Amino acid sequence: MPEVRASGGARIRYDDVGQGEPALLLIPGWCTRRDLFQPLLSLCSARRRVLRVDLRGHGDSEQGPGDFHGGDILEDLLAVVEASGAGQVVPVALSHAGFWALELRRELGAERVPRLVLLDWLVTEAPPTFLSTLHGLVSANWRRAREDLFREWTTGVEREDLRRFIIDEMGGFPEEMWARAGREIAAAYGREGSPLRALTGLSPATPTLHLYARPDTHDYLEAQVAFSARHTWFHVMRLPAVSHFPILEVPALIAAVLESFVTGRHTPVRTGPDLDPGVSLPT
Repeated sequence: MPEVRASGGARIRYDDVGQGEPALLLIPGWCTRRDLFQPLLSLCSARRRVLRVDLRGHGDSEQGPGDFHGGDILEDLLAVVEASGAGQVVPVALSHAGFWALELRRELGAERVPRLVLLDWLVTEAPPTFLSTLHGLVSANWRRAREDLFREWTTGVEREDLRRFIIDEMGGFPEEMWARAGREIAAAYGREGSPLRALTGLSPATPTLHLYARPDTHDYLEAQVAFSARHTWFHVMRLPAVSHFPILEVPALIAAVLESFVTGRHTPVRTGPDLDPGVSLPT
């Protein structure tokens, strides 16, 4: 398994499979492991090179001495890209890993990061209830805050494997990691305002695709469609999935849309009277 030595001597481990650029860089979110991307890795690597990393302190990657923050993970990701020798990468970021995708684009520039893919992220401004939950993760009531998240993520989810992933696998991470996640995600929203606003600050504009399933409210989709009307480089697709982790539910669809988007053949279409406008599918 490839690895890089990061700051503090921590080993950051990743997979490097397939051929063809730009390579996809699969970035998990806080309190998840790179294994979550296994269905997508198998499908996407048949067509192009895929890098799949475990975050510092997650999965097979070491934490190193003491605490760490989001900036350390960014440095780790930059080290993985450089060690891989990839000329171009398209970050495929799960949830709040999108903040690192933004930073990779800022650090490496439009030539090396020509596109961005965001998976099931809260791209609008964080509502007060969500910020309150993030702050709760850094408090003595962290378990209650985490349970609130798990309750929201499992509502309407009937597949037992999905429920086990959320409750058992994510729940297996210790208090310190959940506190770190709450601290860093809240700080990122405070710094950026909202992901959509942060995206408008990239120059030149970077083609960006958001694939998501939740929240499934019309208002959330409508806000993104309105944004895409003003910023034609932004594309959104609401996926036919019920959980916060659609890569475990519809990986084949996501892989097809990803390939189409990365190759520049991704065109917004209306696919039928039962679907919302703004949905994008591969041509």
